[in-house]
Amino acid sequence: MLCNQACGLSDLTPAPEAVAQALPGALKAVFGPQHGFFGDKQDNMVESDHGVHPGLGVPVYSLYGRSRRPAPEMLAGLDALLIDLIDVGCRVYTFATTALYCLEEAARAGVEIWLLDRPNPLGRGEEGAILPESLESFVGPHAMPLRHGLSLGELCRLMAQERGIQVDLQVIPCQGWQGGDLAASGIPWVMPSPNLPTLEGCRVYPGQVLIEGTTLSEGRGTTRPFEIFGAPGLDPQAVAAEVEPQALQGAKLRPLFFEPTFHKHAGRTCGGFQIHITDPQAYRPVRASLALLAAVNRAHPGLWDFRPPPYEYERERRPLDLLLGDAQAAELLLAGEPAGKLTPRWEKGLAEWRERAARHLIYPAGL
Repeated sequence: MLCNQACGLSDLTPAPEAVAQALPGALKAVFGPQHGFFGDKQDNMVESDHGVHPGLGVPVYSLYGRSRRPAPEMLAGLDALLIDLIDVGCRVYTFATTALYCLEEAARAGVEIWLLDRPNPLGRGEEGAILPESLESFVGPHAMPLRHGLSLGELCRLMAQERGIQVDLQVIPCQGWQGGDLAASGIPWVMPSPNLPTLEGCRVYPGQVLIEGTTLSEGRGTTRPFEIFGAPGLDPQAVAAEVEPQALQGAKLRPLFFEPTFHKHAGRTCGGFQIHITDPQAYRPVRASLALLAAVNRAHPGLWDFRPPPYEYERERRPLDLLLGDAQAAELLLAGEPAGKLTPRWEKGLAEWRERAARHLIYPAGL
């Protein structure tokens, strides 16, 4: 079973224990994605070792360590691999990459995949550039936009078909999801990784993750990562005056100062903001974060720059190019180009994405 500590039943019974109770003796191994099976690893490129499940006594194999794919010996003797992961609706979040690698290795090993699907917490909606093949990486395994709008089951069906993966993939649909965001479902938020402790952080993540590719702080080392961002020397008033008002539809910016306890600018006072979402249906996270990054450089030319590699096992290409999926747009963003001039670059690709995705939908296309 591929899962982590966030995966469980509605009564919060952990997923491996639930499987072990339902199928006594059948669970032979557990696989953990980035941040570890226990979700204990804070940062990117902090690897997990293999281990043993403390309650069930089965091996726990790390798929974010020496290898990011299950080795043939890990799959040997298995009839099926269950995938149960809480994806957050963003290409950069690496759980979908890990699921794809498992599809590829299961196809080679002749192992069935049973994917236990869950809602996309952001609901439907697509934003950003369609990733070109030249920028594929661990944070971008396939031609898709930053915010993809699919459940993990729908996305895996699409990737398997478009990449010609000959795997026996069975998606078990979740019941009752109508394509809305998680708040409408009544399902409690359980953080899938250490730096997404809230649903609000998940909502801003498809845009705010771009800040990982810059020298600004994305709020790691605070209690509200991705919702909070900034840098030493940033004047919140000056930046707020430069933000395109229409780009922040559905949200408000609250100026603040913060001091990260670790990661970028640790121990230094940063000026910045917290993003407060007032209307999740109207809020467009990629558009908003593009506008914020551009506004910072219009107010403070040169305050932020490209973060250099390494980043997520890439040692040559710029992290922001991998994240944004459009190297030319990254240059324009650094120059302060308004979001209103950047987002039209991707409209044709997003229209084509909607057509591609429509063939693989399991749930209603939207509310």
